[in-house]
Amino acid sequence: MPRPVLVGVLALQGDFARHESAWRRAGAEARPVRSALDLAGIDALSMPGGESSTMLRLLDVTGLRSALDAFVRTQPVFATCAGAILLARHVDRLPAPPLGAMDVDVARNAYGRQVDSFEADLSAPVLGKDATVRGVFIRAPRFTRLGEGVAILARRGDEAVTVREGNRVALAFHPELTDDVRLFRWFLDAVVAAPRTSTKEATAGGRA
Repeated sequence: MPRPVLVGVLALQGDFARHESAWRRAGAEARPVRSALDLAGIDALSMPGGESSTMLRLLDVTGLRSALDAFVRTQPVFATCAGAILLARHVDRLPAPPLGAMDVDVARNAYGRQVDSFEADLSAPVLGKDATVRGVFIRAPRFTRLGEGVAILARRGDEAVTVREGNRVALAFHPELTDDVRLFRWFLDAVVAAPRTSTKEATAGGRA
């Protein structure tokens, strides 16, 4: 019997424990990633929300940046909120450059401060026709530019809130803060289990 997928959860800062719990409820195993050694043997990486500036500083302090940069360019990655900021090609007002592993530009705190947090129903056709998910937005970023190879997986109105490029998925909201783990399961099945599936095939319509 094949072993469960092992997801490493970047655990430098932020609510990484919620991500570990969500992956386990989705049927995977999960363990924290705090050093380059922790990347060995994992099947995918989960990059949770938190404070992106702090995360970037900690990547340098821990010496993790180089190994993380290599991992996210070749292996499956699921990044939410601050994690999505770290994956982006361009982000304003950061103390260090982001990893640039996804061809997207991101605006930090684009929906306002902590007091402006909100929840919304999102269109998520990647989960099935007419499917919706509940999105929790906390100091959420906004995707301001998507490269040609980037597909939209979920929207709030006309705005992209979940995107995919190859085996990297970035979300502007916090799926781990609800009981719904369908997006986590979809990632395990459609990205981790089939990393070579083309973006267009896997996202049911790409950017349409």
